[in-house]
Amino acid sequence: MLDQRFDPAEAEARIYQAWEDAGCFRPSGDTRAQAYSIVIPPPNVTGVLHMGHALNNTLQDVLIRFERMRGKNVLWQPGTDHAGIATQMVVERQLAKEGNLDRRSMGREAFLKRVWAWKEESGGSIRGQLKRLGASCDWSVERFTMDEGLSKAVTKVFVDLHEKGLIYRDKRLVNWDPHFQTAISDLEVETKEVAGHYWHLRYPLADGVTYDHPLRDEDGNVTFETRDYIVVATSRPETMLGDTGVAVHPEDARYAGLVGKFVELPIVGRRVPIVADEYANPEKGSGAVKITPAHDFNDFEVGKRAGHAPLNILTAVAAIVDGAEADAAGIPAELRGLDRLKAREAVVAAFEAAGLLERIEDLKIEQPFGDRSGVVIEPWMTDQWYVDAGTLAKPARAAVEDGRTRFVPENWTKTYYNWMDNIQPWCISRQLWWGHRIPAWYGPAMTTAPDGNGGHQVAVDHSGNSPGKFFVAATEAGAIAQAEAFYRRPVKTAHDRDAARSAMLAGDHETAIYLYQDEDVLDTWFSSALWPFSTQGWPDNTEALKTFYPTSTLVTAFDIIFFWVARMMMMGLEFTGETPFRDVYIHALVLDEKGQKMSKSKGNAMDPLELIDEFGADALRFAMSRMAGQGRNIRLSKQMVESNRNFTTKLWNATRFAEMNECSAPGEIDPYSAQRPVNQWILSELAGCVGEVTRGIEDYRFNDAAGALYKFVWNTVCDWYLELIKPLLMGMDDAAKAETRAVCGYVLDESLKLLHPFMPFVTEELWERRAPGRAHDQGFLMLQQWPAITQFGHAEASAEIEWLIEMITEIRSLRNDLGVPAGAKVPMTLVNPSGVDTQRLERNDEVLRRMARLDETATAISQPAGSVSTLVGSSVAALHIADLIDRAEAQKRLDKEIATLDKDITATEKKLGNADFVARAPEEIVEENRDRLKDWALRREKLKSARAALAGIA
Repeated sequence: MLDQRFDPAEAEARIYQAWEDAGCFRPSGDTRAQAYSIVIPPPNVTGVLHMGHALNNTLQDVLIRFERMRGKNVLWQPGTDHAGIATQMVVERQLAKEGNLDRRSMGREAFLKRVWAWKEESGGSIRGQLKRLGASCDWSVERFTMDEGLSKAVTKVFVDLHEKGLIYRDKRLVNWDPHFQTAISDLEVETKEVAGHYWHLRYPLADGVTYDHPLRDEDGNVTFETRDYIVVATSRPETMLGDTGVAVHPEDARYAGLVGKFVELPIVGRRVPIVADEYANPEKGSGAVKITPAHDFNDFEVGKRAGHAPLNILTAVAAIVDGAEADAAGIPAELRGLDRLKAREAVVAAFEAAGLLERIEDLKIEQPFGDRSGVVIEPWMTDQWYVDAGTLAKPARAAVEDGRTRFVPENWTKTYYNWMDNIQPWCISRQLWWGHRIPAWYGPAMTTAPDGNGGHQVAVDHSGNSPGKFFVAATEAGAIAQAEAFYRRPVKTAHDRDAARSAMLAGDHETAIYLYQDEDVLDTWFSSALWPFSTQGWPDNTEALKTFYPTSTLVTAFDIIFFWVARMMMMGLEFTGETPFRDVYIHALVLDEKGQKMSKSKGNAMDPLELIDEFGADALRFAMSRMAGQGRNIRLSKQMVESNRNFTTKLWNATRFAEMNECSAPGEIDPYSAQRPVNQWILSELAGCVGEVTRGIEDYRFNDAAGALYKFVWNTVCDWYLELIKPLLMGMDDAAKAETRAVCGYVLDESLKLLHPFMPFVTEELWERRAPGRAHDQGFLMLQQWPAITQFGHAEASAEIEWLIEMITEIRSLRNDLGVPAGAKVPMTLVNPSGVDTQRLERNDEVLRRMARLDETATAISQPAGSVSTLVGSSVAALHIADLIDRAEAQKRLDKEIATLDKDITATEKKLGNADFVARAPEEIVEENRDRLKDWALRREKLKSARAALAGIA
């Protein structure tokens, strides 16, 4: 006998372990079957399961379990990402907490040994958390972005792209994190609105130049003021030390006469030109902007167009530079070495002292912060490695245009195109130690010197002060071979740059040249870009690669279309000649119930593991699936998960009912053999549900598929079918009883199959508990054949049962609206029914009386006096309730509810009639209001009909 309820805490771990022990997650290996594969978006090795992970992996698992049951050779490839900055930060904090040396004091080798030890001991806890969610990944082939095979692939890709000229070294602006002292990607920059200032600074015009500047008073009158300065505004005054010019718009009449003139830059005393550039906005501030090409991405482009050489004024820790760079910019000695904020104070004080600080404007500004370090990010010009993304993007864009890869929903295609069309070189080097070390080795520069005979000779610069030549190779031996061919003398390698320089200066250069490997590592996204094919063994032509690449579907979030999806497309096409996936499904965000983004700081974050502890994994999975509409964000609440736990309970109780009534597991049945209308009807409904669920999952309309299941199981099976068959199960007709038991058992088993991708644990438990030993004899539910779509349907039986359901529903509704006591049994007369409806009444009299709380049923030519009626199809059902209700009280109650609905409908119609609301509100909110309006309108009509029906009571 089934327990009173399903216990997720006891069952989930046991069931998952049984699946894993039996190898259920591995591909079938059937070479005749169609292959289906998904690569998991690799979570960070430092990560823990959050709601985004829960949604993403639930939807992947739905697809995987669905296709596995359809007999395909299925692989869900798991793995984790080494997460460069995040992992290094975790270990560095751990070292600091323990009072140990920092990484630089430890040295690279010792530090990396410590990181690997942490990874083996504590990394990858998210794997266990994904198992708790029910993720049926093939853990036997789990990969890590820094494992031996993937590292081999990363090195080959770097070397090959460099040989093709698609990877190169360049000095460009990057997002620089002064805390971690590394370049970071745009995704790792968090822009926040903070309280800030704009300092309006006066730059004196050089060479005695003046101009008449227009001033407008409050009444709009214009006067002119002769000025010998031009005003610029900045939120970072310290960067003026690196200014190379001032830009004004070419059509700004105020400054037309100043273009080509110069300003005398305060503090540093440099003359810098005033140039015309459309970047300057005449409507913003003074219309003139300072140009600091080395410390602002927009200024870099302006400076490039103007032909300005950038002047760097910051160090790696965001302090003012010293030495040659400071000399080139003309920075005074008292500012050199100051932290950027101290330098800011000093620069502002100097402008104020010189009478050149016009005003300080307090306002909110957008400021970039490192998402890990929390410090303000600086645009900084450094030597980095870049991928020529523009060249690689062209075939990747074409693959979507010609349909080899498609985005679902389709609107994300435009986002993909927009990024591809405006793509910039991809900075792939990071100044970290944890990651794939760049396979490039540096050697000394070659210089020319007089040979004493009026000519020149080529010599090696043994000082090692700057890398003059680099050699890219898959191995150190390969780099040495290249260097020996270049220098034409023996080559050795040193541990790092300082060691190479020391060896050179020590005189060992007479017998050998010393190389040292680039100390930087690759951007984490570089290895992730290879994920779909590197995980399958590339560059080796493995069986896994031949079978499961290209993959079938990628399930991911919209915010990494740029950083991951596009780059996988580029790398996949470049190195395999094929797109890495056929479909890219972009799911929406999981928000809180008010539509706000979840965050710990707001206190509205929901922990999926806590929800699983309280309600079970099935409830969480089904809740998110039911809400996962294409293009619609999910507004999740604890109550929503709880309601889906109630669905689990409903399913469990339905199975208990079947067990108590001997509705066992009959296996396959012939639906055409059913003779009783209620059984013919439920089999027709089941066939329709199979089609809806199958098409919903195939089309990535997870909410439609889950919604169809919810409606079928809760409403059709539990609320109606199980109630309608009670007279047959308790009757004396053995044939009817046997048929009903078989049909009921079959419908439950097929429902378990359909529900399984969404709710794997409770369905697997019920599959075994309904027929003990079945998992052993026939296999687990997760390996059963998916129900086939059929054309089965019985129109006559469906029409009869739908008539019966509508009759019961309308009678219940009318009783409730008029205040008929729940326990009262009411006589009902069918007024002037058709012959078909008369027969339906006769066949279903017992169940109708029981479920509608009727005393007796009859037919008549006209409506009896003292009765109220409701229309069901073409039939009028009259209830004799005059003696059971207070007519005046019923009218009062109906009038009050109708008035409330009138008010709500009017307000909502006004809201939906507001074009601004419809344009600005989230789509799901607008749709929610429209649905509410339809429901209210239907309810109002029902109440009006009930109100009118009271007129029939004397």
